[in-house]
Amino acid sequence: MPAGRDIIPYHRGTADGLAWPTRAGQFARKDGPKVPSLYHQLLEEVLEGDLRPGEILVESALGKRFGVSRTPIREALRMLEQDGVLERVNRGMRVRQTSSEEVLEIYGVRTILEAAAARDAATRRTDYDLANLDRLLRSMAEERTATPAERAAINRSFHRAIWQAARNRTLSDMLERLAVHLRRYPATTYLRPGRWEEALEEHRLLLEAIRRRDPDAAAEVAEKHMWAARDVRLDMIREGPEEMSQG
Repeated sequence: MPAGRDIIPYHRGTADGLAWPTRAGQFARKDGPKVPSLYHQLLEEVLEGDLRPGEILVESALGKRFGVSRTPIREALRMLEQDGVLERVNRGMRVRQTSSEEVLEIYGVRTILEAAAARDAATRRTDYDLANLDRLLRSMAEERTATPAERAAINRSFHRAIWQAARNRTLSDMLERLAVHLRRYPATTYLRPGRWEEALEEHRLLLEAIRRRDPDAAAEVAEKHMWAARDVRLDMIREGPEEMSQG
């Protein structure tokens, strides 16, 4: 399964929470620049590591690059600041730095929200939701030769399917935003040997709890799954930039 660029913030995309970056060529016209397109393009460059943590973004340079005035650039940067992707400094805007403290904050909140989503999914899921989750879990088990990035992409799809089964749009919106923050960290936890197999088992247990409509068990499995992912990511950060830059 090819790796997808499938995480776009909750409120900037289409009705189902997903959107795709438009081609840079669309920015060539100065008479009608599309701020959301600029936003998505710059966001993808941050998430893909083309714009690195700490890098300063200069409005005039971006305007020349995309062929637009400073006004749409300024608005796109403001939107990225609101989403916590950029931060304001004396010289303008820069890509937010990453840190182990932020990882703890993100996973602390995400664990609570993922447990809530699992609990709601166990209560509200439909037969369609189960079929979709079964399909995704089978796909994950079959990805024996997939790259870590490809595994991360299908993992995101599995989690999104749980959010959809939860039937709680506010919860999904918040999880989408946290997912963007985690993608600012360039390496997936599936670079760690054995983590993929552990995650498969955790996902299997989670799906079974949702299938038998056991909200307490589903929430407990979701929490343990998030704690395990958090611990692996913290280990990767402590081990330094060499591991974090792989894949």
